[in-house]
Amino acid sequence: MNNIELTVNRRTVQALVEPRTSLADFLRDERDLTGTHLGCEHGVCGACTLLLDGVPARSCITYAVACDGAEVTTIEGLDDDEIAIELRAAFSREHALQCGYCTPGMLVAARDLVKRLPDADEQAIRVGMSGNLCRCTGYVGIVNAVRSVIADRRARDIAPEPDAGRKLLGPVGSGHKTCNSSHETKKPRLAPVEQGSAVAPLVIPDFTPSTVLDQSFDVAHPPAKVFAMFDDIAAVASCLPGASLTGTPVPERVEGAIRVKIGPISANFNGAARVESDPATLSGRILGIGIDQRSRSQTQGEIRYKLLSLQDGAATRVELSIGYSLTGVLAQIGRSGLVRDLAARLVAEFAKNLDRKLSGDACASAAPVAELNGISLVFGLLRDRAARMLHRITGRGDTAS
Repeated sequence: MNNIELTVNRRTVQALVEPRTSLADFLRDERDLTGTHLGCEHGVCGACTLLLDGVPARSCITYAVACDGAEVTTIEGLDDDEIAIELRAAFSREHALQCGYCTPGMLVAARDLVKRLPDADEQAIRVGMSGNLCRCTGYVGIVNAVRSVIADRRARDIAPEPDAGRKLLGPVGSGHKTCNSSHETKKPRLAPVEQGSAVAPLVIPDFTPSTVLDQSFDVAHPPAKVFAMFDDIAAVASCLPGASLTGTPVPERVEGAIRVKIGPISANFNGAARVESDPATLSGRILGIGIDQRSRSQTQGEIRYKLLSLQDGAATRVELSIGYSLTGVLAQIGRSGLVRDLAARLVAEFAKNLDRKLSGDACASAAPVAELNGISLVFGLLRDRAARMLHRITGRGDTAS
């Protein structure tokens, strides 16, 4: 059991909790705050969303002990909140709820959007609310309600708060005013991004990726030739779907962008990277950081590569280790299994483009590489999975002995 002290709806609470107890269970079972609803209990549906240090968080996948020193606000704590009052009226007016089970989480997420968005942009609202699922309404009334509140507040000259209190890089709730836990953690600080700016910081920091994917592919070219290509960041970028450079690259700082589109959701990460290489071991690293201004999402990425000689030096195996961390709205749609499969498809596209460039394909040098389209990659992935399943069922493709 662990002793914790936190602020719940502006009241100091001290309690003894088991390490495995989720914040949602603690609030519902120990504090009788049942407005925080439990749905999937996997952090997917958004019904359990509340405010942790002023930022929306999934309480079903947040441990109560991790919130020692934090400020927690549930839907009950927003009874007198000005934005929540306006949203509740709008939800009723626009018929934005039916059974009401998802509504507490919807209101908390919508409140964050009302504070942050500069105008009532429907696409931005749909992206911002995409982490909250509803089985009843079809979302039209929900979107209309949020739009009406944002439009009304901006018409009253109530300015948006682009960061809505966000001052730290790290898990939601890491900005505790105090921390009484015996397990004190170091909280890395993120330099604030100015409004309207989408420029990465001047220094590209080292970091520990939250997800690491390992991939490899072979090309029919000598290692020295492949290494020279990897040392040319402009050539590498031209082979990567969705990537483009926005300045003259130097190893210490390469500025560029990568555009990603998954169905109706599109993101344009503007940022910078630094390039490191070791000719002695035919290895290197590309370390970057990017910001999507529209969704206020930020990503850090690292690509480590190592080249191995094949066929007595006539061919090369490229071993890649791809690590990344994603924070913000877009992190809600990143499922590890899907990301892993999409990464495999992306690496396959990169390998094909790289081979064409190494072969001196003039068309490959002249034609721009298409943007990274998640839908086309998913369909390709589904085709591959269907083919493998059919092979297992029918046994076709087995070689006769």
